[in-house]
Amino acid sequence: MTAFASVAFDGIVYSSWLFLMAAGLTLIYGVMRILNIAHGSFYALGAYTAATLVGAWLAEGRPVAASYALLLVAAVLVGVVVGPPLERGLLKRMYGKDEVVLLLVTYAVFLILEDAIKLVWGVESKVVAEPYAAPGNFQIGELAYPVYNLLLIAGAIVTGLLLAWALYRTRQGKLLLAVIHDRDMSAAMGIDVGRVYLVTFTVGTALAALGGALTAPMVAVSPGLGVEVIVLSFAVVVIGGLGSLGGAALGAVLVGLVRAVAVRYWPEVELFTIYAVMALVLIARPRGLFAAPEARKI
Repeated sequence: MTAFASVAFDGIVYSSWLFLMAAGLTLIYGVMRILNIAHGSFYALGAYTAATLVGAWLAEGRPVAASYALLLVAAVLVGVVVGPPLERGLLKRMYGKDEVVLLLVTYAVFLILEDAIKLVWGVESKVVAEPYAAPGNFQIGELAYPVYNLLLIAGAIVTGLLLAWALYRTRQGKLLLAVIHDRDMSAAMGIDVGRVYLVTFTVGTALAALGGALTAPMVAVSPGLGVEVIVLSFAVVVIGGLGSLGGAALGAVLVGLVRAVAVRYWPEVELFTIYAVMALVLIARPRGLFAAPEARKI
């Protein structure tokens, strides 16, 4: 039972991390039909910004408890500073072009941002472990786990619930769903599609940065942090169905639990299992488990 509980908990923690990364990616694709390779760089920017803010805060001897708020501030800051200029200044000019063109554009942005991160923060790793260590540990059987993992799980749950509420219970969310279903008809009905795109891309950027900010206390923040993230995020959203928030959540849970079992019993195939799950799902359902329906146009 202890082994089962530890595997399940490890899987849930990893699933929470995956969902935080994938939520913004699937939201942007669902609305804007952009496979955003730059999502990994937004994650890295969130991690670096959080490490910088928290490091500066703690360097002055201030309480660790307040540093958790700085993680959220870092995510919002990256979303507001990076998202709107990219969407209005670059991506807006590419709307209407083939999806492959947008894919290449975001890949170029990814490469530029990766070099910009090195230019600003250098190539040395940054470590701010205090928020991770401060809450202490708890026991599952004979194993000790950081309490911070519970905060990560709570962050993923709250993020998912807030996104679901915003999409299905608010007027702006329903307008966004209309754009997802048929952007041409939405524009004809008077919806400001350009504004919806701007808000969506900003929120998606902030969500990616939130994943990075919450991860920053857990790892050494170093160059290349966003490369693995974008690959895993794509795997999750492809499994769940591109553009589906619920699909991203289910995809994250599937990948997280399968990976946890592999790490526990067959660590040599850990990375392979993630793509094995994706392959099996796509064989059965080529568009993912919960792919958003496409509007039928006559």
